[in-house]
Parts: sequence; C-alpha cells; structure tokens
Amino acid sequence: MQPWKAKLTLEFTAREGKTVLTHNAHTGPLRVQKALYPEAQAAHICHAVVVHPPAGVAGGDELAVSIVQHAHTHAVLSTPGATQWYKTSAQTPATMSVQLRLAEHAKLDWLPQENILFDASHVRLHTELDLAPSASAIGWDVCVLGRSAKGETWQHASLVQRSRITRGGQALWIEHSDLNSQHPLCNNTAALANHRIMGTLWAVGGRANSELAQAVAVDLPYTAHLKAGVTCLNDTQGGIQQGTQPSGGVMLLRVLGDDMQAVRACLVDAWTKLRPLIHAADAVPLRLWAM
Repeated sequence: MQPWKAKLTLEFTAREGKTVLTHNAHTGPLRVQKALYPEAQAAHICHAVVVHPPAGVAGGDELAVSIVQHAHTHAVLSTPGATQWYKTSAQTPATMSVQLRLAEHAKLDWLPQENILFDASHVRLHTELDLAPSASAIGWDVCVLGRSAKGETWQHASLVQRSRITRGGQALWIEHSDLNSQHPLCNNTAALANHRIMGTLWAVGGRANSELAQAVAVDLPYTAHLKAGVTCLNDTQGGIQQGTQPSGGVMLLRVLGDDMQAVRACLVDAWTKLRPLIHAADAVPLRLWAM
C-alpha cells in the first residue's frame, strides 16, 4: 500500500469585522468541510475542524497543514478526535508538519486532540508558529505513548518533535526532542518518570509574562499521577523602551500524566483562564470536548 501524502492549506481574512475562511485547498485525505461560528457572544470568531478521514497515520505517511491568518482575524482550529499513529519501521516514519502564520492583530487558538502513538510506531511531529508583533496565539500538543486501555506499552518506538515560535522574525522558543522508547528519560524521575502522557501548552501575546506564569502556577496539580509546571521565556522583549505596549513572551505549560481525561482537564482549565488575558475573548469550551 502506498503511503498517503496529504496537504491542507487554509487562509482566514477579516471581512466587515468577521473572520472568513477565504482559501481552503487540500490534496489527499486531509480537509476542512466548512467554517463554523458557534460562539454566541463572539460570532466573528471562525472555527474550523481539521479532518483526516483515514483516522490513523501509517508508515511513510506525510501530513502537512499550513494556516495563514491575515490581519484582525480570530480562528479556532481543532480536530474531531485523537490521531492514531500506527506501527511502522524506523526507516519509514510517519510525519506531520504544521505551519501557522499570523499577521498583525490576528488571534489563534490551536487545539487539536491528542496523538496516540502505538507500540512500535516511529513518529515525527513538526510545528512552526510565526506571529506579527501584535498577534497572539494559544495552542497545545499532547502525545499518549502506547494504548494502555489495550494493555499495550510503548516499545521499540520513537518520537521526534520539533517546535519553533518566532515573532517578527525573532525566535522566542525553539525545542528539539528525540525520544526513544528505550531511552532512560522515559523512567527518569527528572524527565517522564514513567508517565505515558505528555502535553505542552504555549501562549504568546502581550500578557504572556512571568507574572502571569506565576499566577497560573498557583493552581497547577502536582501528584503521583498528574504533574504540571509553567515557565515564561523572553517576557522582557517588546516596545517598552519606545513607550509602546510590550509584545510579551511565550508561556509554556508542561503536563505529565497517566489519564488522558485528567491531562485534558488540566489543559482546558489553563486555556479557559488564559484566553481572556491573551486574546481578550471569553473562553467557550469546544463542543468536541464533550463528545
């Protein structure tokens, strides 16, 4: 069977104060069916659900998502369910790349559901976000190592993640991680500590600073089965010296856990608190989360 080569390209444009999906092109099994406006108190915010009809990603598959938001748009991107990454060989890994581009005063909520990495899977995940100085974004990625509900552990597998956030061409956060299922980091108490679920939430905007990170940290869990911590990078940069509003930095929330519902609840709670501050918009839970 030939591997899938799928690409999805979306563009959002502001028209009369409303965000409109003005470009929607795809090749292969990756698409958005229609734009939605489910927020009653903010009907200008456009929601789009990225659908991958095969439901699973096999060896050699390459998925690519490119999102462009023009000035003064607000888009919410999500997925209808977890993405399953099937068994493959190290020589033919499965890959997904995401490129997000935000123009001035654009706002993005990137909220895909979790990646479930099967035993003996080899996965490459690449995410790049580039924002104009006045833009803001909140997003996350979550990986589940193995299918514990089926008694499966994550063995003979690997995960390579590449994350990069830039603003106005300047790097705010660059992270490269190469995780092998046999690596000591999997059970090291200073790393994964045998937790099978790991998630990272990032928030970028004028209010993303150390003060906000400290406020968020107060309510974060830290138990034997769910651990979370937060930090902020580059929060001293911006337009302070010029007498303008600072651009803020990037706030990172890390979560480790054993139960997906608990990890999701932690991330959703953080997003609920952050959205009014980062985007100046009320947090409205996605209907997909209740399914």
